[in-house]
Amino acid sequence: MPLTKQKKQSVVKDLEEKLAKQKSLVFMDFAGTNVKELTEVRNALKKDGSEMKIAKKSLLNIAFQNKGINADVKNLSGETAIIFGYEDEIAPSKIIHQFTKTNKNAKMVGGLVNNVFYGAEDMVKLAQLPSKKQLLGMLVGTINAPVSNFVSVLHGNLRGLVYALSAIKDKK
Repeated sequence: MPLTKQKKQSVVKDLEEKLAKQKSLVFMDFAGTNVKELTEVRNALKKDGSEMKIAKKSLLNIAFQNKGINADVKNLSGETAIIFGYEDEIAPSKIIHQFTKTNKNAKMVGGLVNNVFYGAEDMVKLAQLPSKKQLLGMLVGTINAPVSNFVSVLHGNLRGLVYALSAIKDKK
């Protein structure tokens, strides 16, 4: 059943609101996947602060034009789902990449990060990067390493002194 003009305007307005809040977008061709699999990926995305929306490519193009985003989604293959990443730029691409590994019917076809369009290969590379939490953990570990090494050196000197005093005590 075709959408009415009012319903199309409502969908475009909803997409524009989501585009205003997003940090990144991932486009996924979901042709051949069943509702159960899509529900599972929707739940995984929701846990990570992301959202999946299915809309016509023509309506999505209108929303992009209204927001001044230079991306043509009409060239994307298959039935396209749009995944909005609201909290982390990389999280949606990671989840979709994992989903496409287990479901051969679904595939990542592109995405937007900071309103710049990237192809499927670039989005896969982005998905393979460490997450924001992992990078922050690595940064904290790097900052903490000199301090912990310094403490270890100080303990080594004290340990050496204790061993020397123990040896003197045993000698006498």
